[in-house]
Amino acid sequence: MARIDAFGRAELQRMQLHDPVEAKFYVSEVDGRKLLQISTFGRPTRDMPGKVSQTIQLDEAGGRELFAILKSTFGFK
Repeated sequence: MARIDAFGRAELQRMQLHDPVEAKFYVSEVDGRKLLQISTFGRPTRDMPGKVSQTIQLDEAGGRELFAILKSTFGFK
């Protein structure tokens, strides 16, 4: 699990499309700070299907930064 506090742009030699998986998000408050947690779950073909695979957390600052990236990438308003 990781809490993202900054995003940095990087370049890939080539981008590969990954298989789709289920994701859930959770909203909670810890020490007076609102947090968004996104967890992805393993594919049905894994040894332990449905087990949490990756988890990231964003606080308000991280959420604002991600939203700015989404706006500039996809034209969100």
